[in-house]
Amino acid sequence: MPDGLDPYAVLEVCPSATQAELKAAYRRLVKQHHPDAGGTEERILALNAAWEQLGDPESRRVFDRSSGSAIAARDEARARGARNARASQAAKRASGRSSHADQDLATWLKKVYAPIDRLLGQVINPFVAELRALSADPYDDALMEAFCAYLEQSRSRLDKVKTLFQSIRTPASARGFGLSVYHCLSQVEDAVAELERYTMGYVDSYLHDGREMMREAKQRRKRLQDERRRLEIS
Repeated sequence: MPDGLDPYAVLEVCPSATQAELKAAYRRLVKQHHPDAGGTEERILALNAAWEQLGDPESRRVFDRSSGSAIAARDEARARGARNARASQAAKRASGRSSHADQDLATWLKKVYAPIDRLLGQVINPFVAELRALSADPYDDALMEAFCAYLEQSRSRLDKVKTLFQSIRTPASARGFGLSVYHCLSQVEDAVAELERYTMGYVDSYLHDGREMMREAKQRRKRLQDERRRLEIS
């Protein structure tokens, strides 16, 4: 049998064909491709070689055993190649999703969290100095006006924070972090609200609560900054 030719394919039968089916196929093809009928000698030689390989039952069994191992190896190689191709495609899709997710996170951190952190700092950081100045004489109109101006500016900055927070959806990979940012914002808002109540009636409990809330918000902001540094972007 010429190398590379499958005798079953040459005889146009499947490997499960009976000996009678092989013989019938051989006769039909020899008649069809005989040079007198317009066929070629090459085709007749291939048919004869295939019949010689498969026409004898013992010779056929030897071929089937040897070709069975080769076919199994070939099928396994094809299956392995298909699995590898699927795995490669899955890895590419996962890599694409990961890259896209990283880009979303980087954009959110730059355009949302960074300006929010800066604005919160502009409210939290000056508080101690502003309160110290007011404490010199809470009933001094100029000092109170300065403190109220600080609270008004703080309220304006917090409004900007809320707008920023809603401007871009928080990426799934930073959802917990985003929730912590929102809690920090809420705590600063509550602190400012308590301090505003104090300026309208000089009730010390409002001042105490506002001061404690601002202190806790400062700690929360520091934890957020630490957590931000742990967020991984590949």
